[in-house]
Amino acid sequence: MANVNEAFLKLKNDYLFSTILEKKNEFLSKNPKKKVISLGVGDVTLPLVPSVIDAMHKATEEMAKKETFQGYGLVQGYDFLIEKIIKYEYEKRGVSIDKSEVFVAAGSKGDLSGIAELFSKDSIVALMDPVYPAYRDTNIMLGRDNIKYLETNAENGFIPEIPHEHMDIIYLCSPNNPTGTVLNKEELTKWVEYARENNSVILYDSVYEAFITGDKIPHSIYEIDHAKEVAIEFRSYSKLAGFTGVRCSFVVIPNELNVYTKDKNKIQLNKLWFRRQSTKFGAAAYITQKAAEAIYTEKGQKEIYENIKYYKENAKYMKQELEKIGFTIYGGEHSPYLWLKTPNNMKSWDFFDKLLNEAAVLGTPGVGFGKCGEGYFRLTAFSSKEDTKEAVYRIVNLNFK
Repeated sequence: MANVNEAFLKLKNDYLFSTILEKKNEFLSKNPKKKVISLGVGDVTLPLVPSVIDAMHKATEEMAKKETFQGYGLVQGYDFLIEKIIKYEYEKRGVSIDKSEVFVAAGSKGDLSGIAELFSKDSIVALMDPVYPAYRDTNIMLGRDNIKYLETNAENGFIPEIPHEHMDIIYLCSPNNPTGTVLNKEELTKWVEYARENNSVILYDSVYEAFITGDKIPHSIYEIDHAKEVAIEFRSYSKLAGFTGVRCSFVVIPNELNVYTKDKNKIQLNKLWFRRQSTKFGAAAYITQKAAEAIYTEKGQKEIYENIKYYKENAKYMKQELEKIGFTIYGGEHSPYLWLKTPNNMKSWDFFDKLLNEAAVLGTPGVGFGKCGEGYFRLTAFSSKEDTKEAVYRIVNLNFK
C-alpha cells in the first residue's frame, strides 16, 4: 500500500493566491463588464527589455546551428553568466565572491524550497510573521514541527527582533515581501553576530534588492563582516529584469559556510548543495542564461533600471496619495510593495472584499501572510501607470466610514 507523506496534510487547503483568483473570477462572473485592476500578485507588467530579447534571439540562432548548439548545461551555471554576476552584483559593492560559490537556477522559489532539504528534520526554524507563504509551507512539507515565528508589527516597525532563544535556520527577506520594509546595516550586523554565536544559518532572500534607494541600506548581506560564515543569499531576475515568465535566479553559498553532523563534524554546505543540484536539478537553459547575461551591459543596465524606476514611481504615487487620505503605510520606498493598515480596524479579508466589490481593485489580505498580518493589506506597484492611477482614484473615492 502506498502511503501519503502526511506532512502535506498539515498544509492549509487554500493557497492564498488561489483564493484571491477564485474571488476575482466569482466577481467577474457577476460583473462581466467591470475592469478589475490587480495590485495583488507580484507579477511584472512591462515586457522584456530589448537587450534581453536580442540576446535570446541570438542564443536561439546558436541552438539552431550544429557548431554552436548547446546540449546539457552545467549544473552550476555557465561561466559567462557567473562572472557577470560576481562583477556587477558583488565586486562593485566591495564583496569578494568565488565562482564556485554561485549557483544559477530557474527561480528563487525553487532555490529557497530546495535549500531547506539540506538541514535536519528537527532543525528549529525562525520565520518572520508576516511571512512569504513559501518559506512556511516548504518546511511543513519536510515534516518540520519546530517552527518559530518572529512577530513583526507596528510597534517594531515590522522589523524582526533578535530572538532570546536558539534558532538553527533563520529566514530573512529584505526588502521584505510582504511588508516592504528593509533591514539596515546595524540590524543585519546583529543578525550575523547572532548566527555566529549560535551556529545558525541565515537564508537571506534579497530578490528585491534592485528597488533599494540610496547607499545606506545593504544590497547584499555579504556587505556585513563575517556574513559569509553564516549566510546564504538568494537573488532572482524575475523583478530585476522582468523574468517572471522566463525564470532565472542564482544563489550564493560561501565556501566557508559549514553545517554539522550529530557527531559535531563540519560539512561544507556549498559541496552539499552541489551534490543535491546534481541529482535534482538539470541546469538553467542556455537561452535563459544568455538572456540574463545581457542585462550586464551598459545598455542592458540602463534598460532594466528604467523599468524598475517605472515601478518605483508607481509605488511612490500610491504611497503619497493614500497617505493623504489617512492611510498608515509601510514600504513603498525601497520596495515595490506597500503594506497598509486597514481603516477602522477592518479585517484583512473584509477590506479585500470591499475593494473588489466596490472598486474592482485586487490586493492581498495581510492575514494571508500570518496572524501578524491581520488588519493589514498588501498592494503592489507592478501594474501600469494608468491602471495604478485609476486604482488609487477608485480607492480614494470609497467611503470607509
